Order: sequence, then structure tokens, then C-alpha cells
Amino acid sequence: MEVGTTDEKRVAVIIGSTRPTRICAGIADWARDALREDSDLDYDLLDLAEVGLPFLDEPRKAALQQYEHEHTRAWSRRVQSYHGFFFVFPQYNWGYPGVLKNALDYLYWEWRDRPASLLTYGTHGGNRGAEQLIGVLHGLHMQLLDTHVEAVITDQDVDENWQLRDLDATLHPNRELLRKIGTEMARALDSNS
Repeated sequence: MEVGTTDEKRVAVIIGSTRPTRICAGIADWARDALREDSDLDYDLLDLAEVGLPFLDEPRKAALQQYEHEHTRAWSRRVQSYHGFFFVFPQYNWGYPGVLKNALDYLYWEWRDRPASLLTYGTHGGNRGAEQLIGVLHGLHMQLLDTHVEAVITDQDVDENWQLRDLDATLHPNRELLRKIGTEMARALDSNS
């Protein structure tokens, strides 16, 4: 399947939460900046809140690519414009946000063979949500990188409005893992060329 038409490799940093008081967008932005360090890859934020997909409303399974709705065709084009994916999301009740599952389920072939990694976060790092999403990404036949980030965010890290007090201080321990992910992503994209 063809992706973006330029030689520059594009990676979507998917903001996997749409909660109005979310910290996910700030974490994704921070991660994107860390991934960009020493990288020739183009990392773009892709905010599911801005994509605004309704609950899955296609009458046929995604593998057929017989999309009835323009929002699905637009989502398909957007996903196809990327060479790789980095998912950022919180753990909710030992799982990952439904909006992320919905966005994944709209498509099938568009995800296939694309390299992917993830950054989860929560009081215990979001490992249960990571396990679930990794299973789904395997089902979509994505190329999972070896390294993922499970960022621990405790009650002491957030203020009374549940916003991070010091984003960089909270996430800094994960910076080296992100550099490793950046290296793995570049290697995977080079081998796919």
C-alpha cells in the first residue's frame, strides 16, 4: 500500500484520549519533541479529538475497504499518509480509551505492516492498557517495535485540576526510551523502503 509521496518518512503521534480535561495532548507533544531529537523522521501530532470520528458506522468490515461514509474515506487517506505510528494514551480501568479502539477499527489494510510503538501512562504506567492495545495492533498486523514507554504518573504529579504540575520533570525519566524508540522506528522504516 502506498504512503506519502515524498521521501520524508512521516510518523503520526496519535493523541489517544479525547477527555476534556486530558493531559494526553501535552504528553504527546512532549514525546514528539523527544522523538524528533537526532531524527530525520517527521513526527506529526494526530489528535483523535480533532478527527472526530463517530462510533463505527460502516456497514461492511474494514478489510473490504468499501467505505460508505466520507469521514471514513478521509480517515483512510490520513492514515495512509503516514509511514509509522506512535500511540499515546492513558490507562482507563485497566484498558485503553474507547475512542482509540474506534479509530483503529474503522480501518484495516491502512494499518498493516506499519511500524508502531506506544507510550501509556497511569499510576502504574498503564501496562494493562498497553497489553490490550499491543494485542489489537498484532491483530492489525502492524510491525511492533521492541520498545514501549509506560510512564508512571502519581497523584503527587498532578494538581487539583488533574493537570501535570511539571510535565518535563514527570516524563524526563522516559526520555532515553523515546530515543531508543526513535532509533527503532527509523530502522524499521529503512527496512520497509
